[in-house]
Amino acid sequence: MGQNFLTSVAARQAIIRAANLGPTTEDGLPYVLEIGPGKGFLTEALLETAGKEGKVVAVEKDDLLIEELAGKFEKEIKSGQLELIHGDILDLAPRGGGQASAPWGKDYKLVANIPYNITGEIIRTFLETESQPQMMVLMLQKEVAERIVARNHHESILSISVKAYAEPRYIQTVKAGSFFPKPKVDSAILAIQNISKDNFKEVSEEKFFSIVKKGFAHKRKMLRSNLNCSEEFLKSCMINPEARAEELTVKQWLYLSKNL
Repeated sequence: MGQNFLTSVAARQAIIRAANLGPTTEDGLPYVLEIGPGKGFLTEALLETAGKEGKVVAVEKDDLLIEELAGKFEKEIKSGQLELIHGDILDLAPRGGGQASAPWGKDYKLVANIPYNITGEIIRTFLETESQPQMMVLMLQKEVAERIVARNHHESILSISVKAYAEPRYIQTVKAGSFFPKPKVDSAILAIQNISKDNFKEVSEEKFFSIVKKGFAHKRKMLRSNLNCSEEFLKSCMINPEARAEELTVKQWLYLSKNL
């Protein structure tokens, strides 16, 4: 299915450290959800770090790999430390305002080397659900990770969409040679922390994202043109009337959403 399997022990350890798993965590031993375990390289470390009292739920879509994983982790599956699910994560994940109905429960951390072609959909799904993870530690394309944290100091719909719910942190770059087969691009480990819906107590998610999308509709145009609002209104929101959408912070977007 076009997977690129992680083979670097150093990169794997960086993921584990960023996820802060194990009995030393302040929040106890939550479930760990892994998407696309592949051949189980990261799964091994997750099981070892979570200990006997922790639990890993691994969701794999590939028909052949699920058999390989079932054989490799037969002991851990029998003991209940690992639950292996054959399916598509986007079909299993609770959507929108739905309550937790998935096998990983409510208190969980999402740790995964995710399929790059559905990166945006996975992040959006798990941030928008009422059953948000405590945190996410993801391996994704370097370019996408850089866009999410806005390393060039230019925000995007993607970066604002993540920052409205959480705090993204760029952990480290992972070179293409850390995978087999070797991909054409470098990757990066991204931690998404302090996940909540606190920003949407006074304005709905629907209204907020509708205004953000309008603001970014024509990137070269000034914000006031895209939103069809006056200079005076932007000044009252403490926003430069000459600003473009990429210059605004999440706080400014929230203020706009409440008052526009």
